[in-house]
Amino acid sequence: MKLLGLAALFAAGLLLAGGLAAAGVADVTTTETLPVTTTVETTAPGETVLTTVEQTTTRKLIVPATTGTTEASSSASTTPWWVWVILAALAAAVIGLIVALVTRRGGVSAEERQRRLDAAVSNWAAQGWSLENQSAGSAILRHGPDLMVVSIDDKGQINAWPLASSQGGPPPP
Repeated sequence: MKLLGLAALFAAGLLLAGGLAAAGVADVTTTETLPVTTTVETTAPGETVLTTVEQTTTRKLIVPATTGTTEASSSASTTPWWVWVILAALAAAVIGLIVALVTRRGGVSAEERQRRLDAAVSNWAAQGWSLENQSAGSAILRHGPDLMVVSIDDKGQINAWPLASSQGGPPPP
């Protein structure tokens, strides 16, 4: 159950990241290279020398994502339809998980416990034990001089232990 919750949390993070990327919330970084050419004239007595120096400048521009906020498109959503479908499915799964955890009971019903006890008594009777006494949640079985108590707890687990034994050993399984 904890693994399922962790998987749902991971899926929610992926959906949120995908939705933000699809909506264009992230900033875009571009790099621009601009060449600069400089010409220098040097004149000495009687001669002219031209020297050209080239220099490249690089700068980073951070461009915010466009949201398309014009008057005509300001009411339209920029999120794709499939993101909403996945978010709705995830929300339904989380609600279902919460409902399952809240409504989960700790044990089995009284009818189910009685059915399981009857099945256990029948199984012991097939091995030669006879029913001595039975109440709502337990039964006493006899096999010769040996007595055994068979009971069922709230979770539906069958428990059996010797009550009295002339041989001193535990009852057979």
